[in-house]
Amino acid sequence: MRRRRATGDVIESLGRALLSIRRADHRSAEPASSARLAPILVAGLTGFAGLAAAIRTKPVQALDREIMARLQRMDHPQMERAMRFVSWFGFPPQSRVLPITYAAVLWVARFRLEAVFQLLAWGTALLSTIIKSFMARPRPIAGRDLRIVAVPLGGSSMPSGHVLTYVGVYGWMAYMADRLIGPPVLRRLAVAVLGTLIAAIGPSRVHLGHHWPTDVAASYLLGSSYLAAMVVAYRRLKARRVPG
Repeated sequence: MRRRRATGDVIESLGRALLSIRRADHRSAEPASSARLAPILVAGLTGFAGLAAAIRTKPVQALDREIMARLQRMDHPQMERAMRFVSWFGFPPQSRVLPITYAAVLWVARFRLEAVFQLLAWGTALLSTIIKSFMARPRPIAGRDLRIVAVPLGGSSMPSGHVLTYVGVYGWMAYMADRLIGPPVLRRLAVAVLGTLIAAIGPSRVHLGHHWPTDVAASYLLGSSYLAAMVVAYRRLKARRVPG
């Protein structure tokens, strides 16, 4: 029992040493910062609604095929491996284990509110499932101009569950890294790696033939709105906890 408690104390100490709150993050800056996120939230939702309407009426199909065909012509073996690697995080079982692990690390390090929000960021996966049931868009089919990398897929092509989940889960991780990691070099490296993962997942899904480009674009827009709403909610709750 003592050994287990000692191990937990060590993990907590290491976590808090690495995730040391930056002094620049004080309550007085929160309201102004949150207000700047409102346009992102509105623009994301508006853009998503517009693309969803266009997808339902099918005026974007020709454009989708052209973009996908051009992207798939870049078929260098190294690029193929990179695209597969980027998408790997979004397939089960890792897609179900990793988000819980990320939240658990924050929880053990005593960042309890941040851990709860990390789980809420995973809510983008549920949001994707709900929207898929309404959209019911067929996925790309292999043909003359398109190729499909075989993986177990199901459901609607729109939205892209990978993209939506990455923006939520890894977008929140990037925000936490920028907010909590003390050493500047480590902080910038973490944000850069997570940002690259988010930016690359969209092209990955199209290059592998699993989604249409407009699926990906719509998912980025909706995911950005979801993430912006989370940051606003988190900042408001955090401001109430921090003494003036």
